Amino acid sequence: MRSLLFTLVLLIATNAFAARPFVTDDARLTTAGSCQLETWVRHHDSSNEFWALPACNFTGNLELTVGGARTKTISGIDTDDYVLQAKTLFRELTTNDYGFALGTISHPSTFAGPNLMGNTYAYIPFSFSTLNDRFIYHTNVGWLRDKLTLENRMTYGIGAEIRSTDRLLLIAETYGDNKASPYLQAGGRYSVIPNLFQIDTTVGQQFNGVSSTRWISFGLRFTPNSIF
Repeated sequence: MRSLLFTLVLLIATNAFAARPFVTDDARLTTAGSCQLETWVRHHDSSNEFWALPACNFTGNLELTVGGARTKTISGIDTDDYVLQAKTLFRELTTNDYGFALGTISHPSTFAGPNLMGNTYAYIPFSFSTLNDRFIYHTNVGWLRDKLTLENRMTYGIGAEIRSTDRLLLIAETYGDNKASPYLQAGGRYSVIPNLFQIDTTVGQQFNGVSSTRWISFGLRFTPNSIF
């Protein structure tokens, strides 16, 4: 059980909370003067995670996210996590060009029960577009401070989004830190209502051969153009 919980921690600790279903973050923000909501469930053999992350861009170049998760395990141990995230752009990503940003994330608790969460990290997302946005690639490099062990780690992410049709986006990525085996994930996002409502799904696993690290996720993303 301790190894399973530690695996779940690593999955979430390396998560930069990018646009669903990505874990690797991108050099883009929520539309200025608006908010978005991303919510999803991730199923493991022995647990289920339920996430909700609302984000707003009040000023035009500062995206703020405040959200959380509930994890339920078959052993009956339920845990909560809370997330504060901020991201700002240094160069906007445009078609056939590149962009980069700076992001920070904090899990406020230094010890939140048996999930061992409570890390703080910062990262730089770099994105570049090719073939008129048919292929867009994202890379992340960052730093993570483990409040429990007082370790510093380097985090990374490499992802690609492939526009299969006007409404279907395919994704593939790998991410992790320098202390553990990388994670792999693939899936897709479908625009039910373009530029407003999307659904997505992914499958993934840590690249260590341990079956308990496998997961499947299903998510929703609501992105209105203007709210205030």
